[in-house]
Amino acid sequence: MNRRTFLSAGIALAIGARARVAVADPIRNPSMHKPKAIIFDVNETLLDLAPLKKSVGAALGGGEDLLPLWFTTMLHYSLVDTMTNNYRDFAQIGVAALMMIGEKQGIRIDRRSAEEAIIQPFLRLPPHSDVKPALEKLAASDIEIISLTNTTAKGVTAQFEFAGLIDYFDRRFSIEEVQAFKPDPRPYAHALKNIGAAPGDVLMIAAHAWDLVGAKNAGMQTAFVQRPGATLYPNAERPDHVVGSLTEIVAALAI
Repeated sequence: MNRRTFLSAGIALAIGARARVAVADPIRNPSMHKPKAIIFDVNETLLDLAPLKKSVGAALGGGEDLLPLWFTTMLHYSLVDTMTNNYRDFAQIGVAALMMIGEKQGIRIDRRSAEEAIIQPFLRLPPHSDVKPALEKLAASDIEIISLTNTTAKGVTAQFEFAGLIDYFDRRFSIEEVQAFKPDPRPYAHALKNIGAAPGDVLMIAAHAWDLVGAKNAGMQTAFVQRPGATLYPNAERPDHVVGSLTEIVAALAI
């Protein structure tokens, strides 16, 4: 189904939702122009990791507060595998990260138990509340909507189908295609090559400062969405937009 046909009936609902949201004045670079394409990161940016607290916490004897440590450990070792040319898919790195944290906490977690705690829950994450209204608004524009994720192609398809997002996207890219995790330059270059647009005509939106460092290094426009606990990296160039929600970035782009 064509996603613009699918979404046409939902535009009025999106406009109504927009009217109910108090839009803050986003911090932005006034010299930036409307992009031809927007690339979204997926995990945390679009999908809420909060439900993983339950499964990760259960595996760690009730340690739900350890979810951020698990996620950052997974990211850390995705870069280790990238730098050593030992590609493994993101979910399996997440499984290993949970086993490692368990060991540090004095809790033995075997691989099967770690897989049960991570793999299926990771594929069944809900979208943040601002995601669908923003995507509906973007879908009515002429901007191409794209995702770029550390998750496998099969995995992000399952995530988007569960979250009800799949019809919003014109294209979906996975780092699996280059076997190098973001923020390595290769995923961004691969996406830009396939989009066929100049880097400056593409906007990357993410809740991760490190992801935007990679996108800015590739020459893209960047927007940081401040999900709970997300912070900017002070040593890096500030993103072109800093917003509290995706609704705000739509407003900033005057769409």
